[in-house]
Parts: sequence; C-alpha cells; structure tokens
Amino acid sequence: MYLFIFTLLLLLFQFINSKNIFDDSNLKVASYEKQVERYKDSIVGLRDNIADLSHFSIDGNDPALTYFEDKGYRVDDLLPLIKDGLYRQNEFKGEQHPLVPYASSEGRRMQINTVRILNHKWIIADFSDGQFWGELFLTYYIDENSQLKYNLEESFLYPL
Repeated sequence: MYLFIFTLLLLLFQFINSKNIFDDSNLKVASYEKQVERYKDSIVGLRDNIADLSHFSIDGNDPALTYFEDKGYRVDDLLPLIKDGLYRQNEFKGEQHPLVPYASSEGRRMQINTVRILNHKWIIADFSDGQFWGELFLTYYIDENSQLKYNLEESFLYPL
C-alpha cells in the first residue's frame, strides 16, 4: 500500500513538474514569436528607409550609370576614382583648400570628410576642420584628356 501511494505521489510530482516545464516553454516560444514578428516589421521599415535614402545616389540611378557606360567608362572603376579625386583635394599646399571656400581655424585645415555621388553630374560632400562644419554642392565632369574636373556650385558653413 505504501509503495502504491509513494508511486502515485512520484507520478503526480513528475506530471506537475513536466506540465510546468511545458507551459514555461510554450510561453517562451510565444514571446519569441512576438519578437520575430516585431523584428520582421523592423526589417521592412529599414528596407523602406534604405530605399528612400538611396534614391539620390548614383548606385540606384540607371540613367546616370548608363551615361558613363555609353562614354566607354567602367562604372565600378570610375566611381571610386571620383571619390578619391575629391579626397586627394585634401592634400593641398598652402592655407586654402581648393574646393572649400571658407578659412579654417588657426592651426587646422579644412578637409572633405564624406562624399556622395548623386548622379553623373552632381556631388554633395561635407567638410570640417574639427571646429567648423559645412557642406558642398559640386558638379564634376571628365574633360577630353580624361581628367576629372570639380566645380563648386554652392557651399554652406554651419554657425557655431
């Protein structure tokens, strides 16, 4: 009789313990499913943001890329050259940057930091000397000698 009661209590304990573990794992799975749905919604939102941000970029601008291809340039090689050409402008001699029309703080130099090629004619860039910050709107073209030429169209210096 004692053996029967002991076995019954042991089975009851095992059943309750298993049920608690099963219920706990179901709650965890449900919370993970909610997180997955939330993350999927976040991914969709981020993809929409990326699509909006890349609208004004040469990477998604097929007519601009076709313009270069029709002229016989390899776009994969040309786009880094355009950016590098702007960054090379930071290696200027003297006091004044060749493209940035603002004087720098004493003991510092204006430098172009970030470049975004918008299409086959336009570039936006930002510059700073560590204290002053601004932005540039540039046009560019490739002359008959296959040299890149940059023209400053507009610039803006943020107030301190």
